[in-house]
Amino acid sequence: MSTIFRPLAFLLFFTLCFSNFVLAQPNKGQFIKASVGYGLTIPLEDYNIGGTGFYTQGEYVIGIRKWFGVRPYAGVIFTSPNETVTDASLAQYRVTTKAFMFGGKIRIVAPIPYVAPYFELGLGSSIGSFETYTPTKHIKANGIQFHVPFSLGLAIGKNHDFELELTYYSYPSLEQVSGAMALGFSFPLN
Repeated sequence: MSTIFRPLAFLLFFTLCFSNFVLAQPNKGQFIKASVGYGLTIPLEDYNIGGTGFYTQGEYVIGIRKWFGVRPYAGVIFTSPNETVTDASLAQYRVTTKAFMFGGKIRIVAPIPYVAPYFELGLGSSIGSFETYTPTKHIKANGIQFHVPFSLGLAIGKNHDFELELTYYSYPSLEQVSGAMALGFSFPLN
């Protein structure tokens, strides 16, 4: 199992096992969440190549049950080739994303007072330009691309209004992953 999926599998297993003992959605109702962060793009292959840039996203949060929430989202990510490549033989290669993203996610939360770890998974699409140029692949695409979003994060504060998260968008057809280290804030609509 890939090293990136081990923590995801553990968190999902932990959350599912203990979901009957805790309230798994700290906030029930309708909210808006805004996130901003440091964007990045990396290839699925194991090369030290990537792009960095800007990420922002908005979500319409629907807390259906205490243990389940649906999150339609829209956002943008702009990454450029990383100028500081440590391996000179990889300097000509790049992985970049410049896209508008939209879709939907579900969230599972383990609400601990003041700190609620969560896991999100969903489906979505992106419209923009993408490039995965590595020693073994050269994929350049414009237009609409399918992606799978997944996130790990912490909702913090008395009402879990602030969020620290690692959010990723996997593009299987492009053999790349884009994502961000982001900060978010939620506010109720009612």
